[in-house]
Amino acid sequence: MYSRIIVKSQARQSLSGKWGIAIGTFIVFALIMAAINMVVGIGQVAGIVLAGVFNVGLSIVYLEIVRNWDCQFEDMFKGFNNFGTNCLAGILTGVYTFLWSLLFIIPGIVKSLSYAMTPYILADHPEMSASEAITASRIMMDGNKGKLFVLYLSFIGWEILCIIPFVFLYVTPYMMASVAKFYDTIKDEKNFTQPL
Repeated sequence: MYSRIIVKSQARQSLSGKWGIAIGTFIVFALIMAAINMVVGIGQVAGIVLAGVFNVGLSIVYLEIVRNWDCQFEDMFKGFNNFGTNCLAGILTGVYTFLWSLLFIIPGIVKSLSYAMTPYILADHPEMSASEAITASRIMMDGNKGKLFVLYLSFIGWEILCIIPFVFLYVTPYMMASVAKFYDTIKDEKNFTQPL
């Protein structure tokens, strides 16, 4: 049974002894994306293209963390092993969310929550196509969008504290681990234990 408090507690516990890799992968990801986006024109396109690939890579790292598996820094680049699919999934979810946002902000938010599990699904099931992973995310999030939204909201206090230097180095890995644990919890509840 899903419990936000338990998910956050377990995520925090799983980070014990792994804060270095959690913070390191996040910083490297942020620096790479910032450097890419600084290149006017082609940089923005490259950022959009690579966002999906790195999201899967970070999902792999954080799933390894919350599952207490062996975790290596270079695992954040595993998204490149299935470059085409991960890239396409990132682009499609971005386009779909943008199109829904044209109707109004709320449909865009709802759809972004529907697609939120896509990189985690691709981390677990690299054999799936981009559209299959997006569909699986929509199915998985049916009845769970509100739970994820509240999970995000529960970090607002922490986000405010990010005005204090370096607090974000604690908050961001904590939130990312919590979302990874959220995925594992609802995946098990919906019995998505085998390839979809």
